[in-house]
Amino acid sequence: MEKYVVGLMSGTSLDGIDAALVKIEGCGNTTKVRLIKYIKKKFETVVKEEINQCCNKEKSSVEKICSLNFKLGYIFAEAVKEVCHMGSIPLNKISFIGSHGQTIYHIPYENNNVVKSTFQVGEPAIIAYETGIKVVSNFRAMDMAAGGQGAPLVPYTEYLIYRSDKNRLLQNIGGIANVTVIPANCTIDDVYAFDTGPGNMIIDEVVFRLKGKSFDENGYFASKGNVNYDLLQKLMKIDYIRHKPPKTTGRELFGCQFVDYLMGFKNSISDNDFICTLTMFTAKSITYNYEKFIFPNINIQEIILGGGGSYNRTLIFMIKDLLPKYRVLIQEELGYSSDAKEAIAFAILANETINNIPSNVKNATGAKKTVILGEITPIPY
Repeated sequence: MEKYVVGLMSGTSLDGIDAALVKIEGCGNTTKVRLIKYIKKKFETVVKEEINQCCNKEKSSVEKICSLNFKLGYIFAEAVKEVCHMGSIPLNKISFIGSHGQTIYHIPYENNNVVKSTFQVGEPAIIAYETGIKVVSNFRAMDMAAGGQGAPLVPYTEYLIYRSDKNRLLQNIGGIANVTVIPANCTIDDVYAFDTGPGNMIIDEVVFRLKGKSFDENGYFASKGNVNYDLLQKLMKIDYIRHKPPKTTGRELFGCQFVDYLMGFKNSISDNDFICTLTMFTAKSITYNYEKFIFPNINIQEIILGGGGSYNRTLIFMIKDLLPKYRVLIQEELGYSSDAKEAIAFAILANETINNIPSNVKNATGAKKTVILGEITPIPY
């Protein structure tokens, strides 16, 4: 039976809310999904700043987080209304919404008295009330309860959509970069994934500070600079980059505080050289993780790049240049949307939840068991 579903995703890049209106048929291995309409609802500057403050331990407060949770709920609800209107599907035809929410803080490892945990905001009760639609949310928590890191979650949907007779890597480049390994003709137990390190997050923040732009469109500024290899060498020594999977990271490591630290190296480096070096850091951290943790174990035939970073021509050129022996593709070359990918993923994950199907990948998150993800907020009236 076909159903209309909306998937919502707001990632670590903080560029806005991705909303995908899809038609889904089946569940589990029989899942078929078709994108009807995708939109990006950009955050107003003041909202983006509020999110940044809530992600910063020094600037955050319980009051700010409490307020932001509800504020984002209303913004998510508006994104649902907009994508349905633009897709010419009335709200009462939508079976349910899958909302990842906005990650405020993620603690993948226990540390002294700090418990492994994660926290996303974008109140599902507000979304459900404002739209009159059932909402599935809080996908990460159950995986963590099962001993996992609560991320990455997209590998399950990548397995459903991209498994083939080839050994493939699916590389998402959002705020954070994460890779999924999908062996040829595999089962879900053969799939594994992890965060390689920063994606667009550091580049975007530095471009905003130096150029007043929200991102480096097409990698223009990076293309005008040269790599400072002394700084690159320092960056590649960061413990996370060399840490063995399973591993996940986020704004708590590579956010504004990290950029504050980086700016201490800026004085002797030109703006474009600095941006170029940080772009190469993303490219190099991705390919280093391939060479260290993937290539020795499997003969990869295709590397498929997606996410906002796949539109950065300079970054893609760097990745291809670092991998001369491999076939590197962009998702669009296979007929898929890089922008809509993660929003579609949470529509699919919500569908699995509704059908009581486990959807975490143990080899990606490190969980002890496969579990049903998410919490369901019913239609309120």
